[in-house]
Amino acid sequence: MQTVKIDTEYITLSQFLKMTDIIQSGGMAKWFLQEYEVFVNGEIETRRGRKLRINDTIEIEGIGSFKIIGE
Repeated sequence: MQTVKIDTEYITLSQFLKMTDIIQSGGMAKWFLQEYEVFVNGEIETRRGRKLRINDTIEIEGIGSFKIIGE
């Protein structure tokens, strides 16, 4: 499981996808979430504005697992 460090209270799912280089731009987030199953804390998520907080886990089939950590 890879870790993603944030220094704010939360980041959005689209920001997460961009900062991990899974997508190239924020505009690709809507398409990506329609094409791939993304699980946040074990539940499927389709909202690109979903707030990710410290200790949340993100699983993307075929790409990997991630955990949000704080500084």
